Amino acid sequence: MSKQEKLRIVFMGTPDFAVGTLKALVENKYEIVGVITAPDRPAGRGRKLQESAVKKYAVEKDLKILQPTNLKNEEFLAELEALKANLQIVVAFRMLPKLVWQMPKFGTFNLHASLLPQYRGAAPINWAIINGETETGVTTFFIDDKIDTGEIILQEKIKIAKDDTAGSLHDKLMHLGSGLVIETAAQIEKGTVSTQKQSDAEDLKSAYKIFKDTCEIDWNKPIHEIYNHIRGLSPYPAAWTTLINGDDSLFLKIYQVSVVIEKHDLKIGAAIFDKKELKIAVNGGYIKLSEIQLPGKRKMKTSDVLNGLNLAKSAYVS
Repeated sequence: MSKQEKLRIVFMGTPDFAVGTLKALVENKYEIVGVITAPDRPAGRGRKLQESAVKKYAVEKDLKILQPTNLKNEEFLAELEALKANLQIVVAFRMLPKLVWQMPKFGTFNLHASLLPQYRGAAPINWAIINGETETGVTTFFIDDKIDTGEIILQEKIKIAKDDTAGSLHDKLMHLGSGLVIETAAQIEKGTVSTQKQSDAEDLKSAYKIFKDTCEIDWNKPIHEIYNHIRGLSPYPAAWTTLINGDDSLFLKIYQVSVVIEKHDLKIGAAIFDKKELKIAVNGGYIKLSEIQLPGKRKMKTSDVLNGLNLAKSAYVS
């Protein structure tokens, strides 16, 4: 840009993670000409329509909102073009068709919650913890026609604490990422942005979507792998196991645990408990359960659950 051109931004995002960035853009006085977010969806027992976190914030700030079901719909594309945006910023949204990401003069960039090219995909925060990483970060990159493969603009690293959960790391990366987006937008506006191509090394780790089966705990794994698995899925979607209590099989979600390194000769999966404590025997020690959820109940401290749960001495998890 020979003469600095003021940015006219269309923001695209849906969950809480995206709200942090949109809020930062608004507070830094960037002109948001439109917000694209997911359509309202029925949720909960009453199946009432739920607005996305981004929509709620956009309504509060009186921003123009579009909620297309089909991003290739001609009516939507005409509405998007009419906004006359020169930059689009994407945070936790869906894959965009070329017609959309190529539309603005200065392109479309995305914020991703990993140090690309590592952990491309839908669940980078979860997988970084599940895999026992000690470092992660955020990346801004220009979108191309594949998933999370575009040229990198900026990156910032952060340490993963030993007790971080997916929830706590989410909040740290949301804050870090919103700052990186502001810095990226400033460089684009000044015309000083530079990019680098992503490497295609063979040792790249994926952050593929997490399904219910992914969340099941394998109690035969090493103790620290089990610990990382549980905290990497907490609070959402939550690791789970089946608690066998006499003739009952209970679906048990596990949110918070600690590791007890101790030799024992118990069978893997055996439940060791008293009125206040519940531990599961694993290779190398025990996984002590601090916060759990039984079917039809709310998430509770394990000590509170034990007050109302009659556990058999032979109880175990599988």
